[in-house]
Amino acid sequence: MYIVQIASECAPVIKAGGLGDVVYGLSRELETRGNTVEIILPKYDCMRYDHIWGLHDAYRELWVPWYGGAIHCSVYCGWVHGRLCFFIEPHSPDNYFNRGCYYGCDDDNMRFAFFSKAALEFLQKSNKRPDVIHCHDWQTGLVPVMLFENYKYDMGLQRVCYTIHNFKHQGIGGPQTLWATGLNREAYFFDYSRLRDNFNPFALNYMKGGIVYSNYVTTVSPHHAWEAQHTDIGYGLGHTLHLHQDKFRGVLNGIDYDIWNPEVDRYIPHTFTKDDLEGKAKNKKALRDRLLLQDVDKPIICFIGRLDEQKGVHLVHHAIYHALKKNAQFVLLGSATEAGINAHFQHEKAFLNDNPDVHLELGFNEELSHLIYAGADMIVVPSNYEPCGLTQMIGLKYGTVPIVRGVGGLVNTVFDRDYDQDHLPEQRNGYVFYDTDYGAIESAMDRAIALWYNEPEEFQKLVVQGMNYDYSWNYPGKEYLEIYDMIRYYK
Repeated sequence: MYIVQIASECAPVIKAGGLGDVVYGLSRELETRGNTVEIILPKYDCMRYDHIWGLHDAYRELWVPWYGGAIHCSVYCGWVHGRLCFFIEPHSPDNYFNRGCYYGCDDDNMRFAFFSKAALEFLQKSNKRPDVIHCHDWQTGLVPVMLFENYKYDMGLQRVCYTIHNFKHQGIGGPQTLWATGLNREAYFFDYSRLRDNFNPFALNYMKGGIVYSNYVTTVSPHHAWEAQHTDIGYGLGHTLHLHQDKFRGVLNGIDYDIWNPEVDRYIPHTFTKDDLEGKAKNKKALRDRLLLQDVDKPIICFIGRLDEQKGVHLVHHAIYHALKKNAQFVLLGSATEAGINAHFQHEKAFLNDNPDVHLELGFNEELSHLIYAGADMIVVPSNYEPCGLTQMIGLKYGTVPIVRGVGGLVNTVFDRDYDQDHLPEQRNGYVFYDTDYGAIESAMDRAIALWYNEPEEFQKLVVQGMNYDYSWNYPGKEYLEIYDMIRYYK
């Protein structure tokens, strides 16, 4: 099968979050299964060019219709760790992708509307006719819209799978989006059954357009799919998803076990397996040495991730002090997305600086994250919402017991040792709490810490049960191929 992924990120060359990991990991899995995959991306000035091999001109004279004229683009081709990627560079005074950032500009909606138009124009002009176009998040929500309304007679019946990674950011535009892209007909597209936002009659919703016009829609875990339809996690798109529920489901993301695997990890001083955990104990010692923690008989609890409201930052803060209260050590690695949160944790870092049982690393360090996963005993993931979550799956692979809030993909991957009724005792792999108050996370942490101190053999058994799980791209890759086959043959 010939598959083209259209996205705003692909790790490691362009990565702002989990989207980049998914695009790369899924593409590699699909290729491993014998398919041809190409990825179309914007050519940002700030992307990691050192991760691209053989970058060269692929299509110099791409003229993309835009408003009443056309913008000249160059398309470059290169390999990102084995994946064939095309990078679109517009030569425009607007400098759409020469901003020193991926997102966060006032005209993001127009930047990515242009990218979506340019990607389709490139496919058309270069005579690429994939069996399936797989596009991601609001940045490419207009791809299936324009494909059906503007390109179907030139390109034939191209099938589209559309994956939503985060419902919070949906892409909002106005009539200028229609006139710029050549969709034009305002009355037609401002219809409630097409692109009109469900709550703002004067706005177009890119993500809604992607849902309405694509042949299949996925999100990144089964439970998050349910949340998006039935709770406020859908951020206003629940009714649209309900209308299109026959073509919507959740497919759990995977993680790359070539990168996140304690058996082969080049970032940790001691590799280890589920059958021999001696290396994990040595990594714990190495982690303490690196972060200047005292070497005592205590569990290490960690948090790795963004410090923001989505990640339950108030519970992260509380977990630090509760761990210390319960005679455990705590390691935090994360960067804040808001100035106020950053200032708060900078204050905590200064306050706790001389405490031998805690280390706060404000920022992100890829190498250190591997060592923390390998050396910690437990990882807290107290998210307010979590579409899929990667940290708990990585933690399981490294024998680091997850303590998670029961939302989104966390529900689909972590099963409470004491209370889960859907899995046998030997299938349980962590601790789950559901409320957002301090008492809820304290209860889960207390159970985990008590098991570590009072029943070390049972704790080690829980560690091994977590390491037994396969959260690689193997199963999601198979599921996506089933979806592709379905939309190809049942038109």
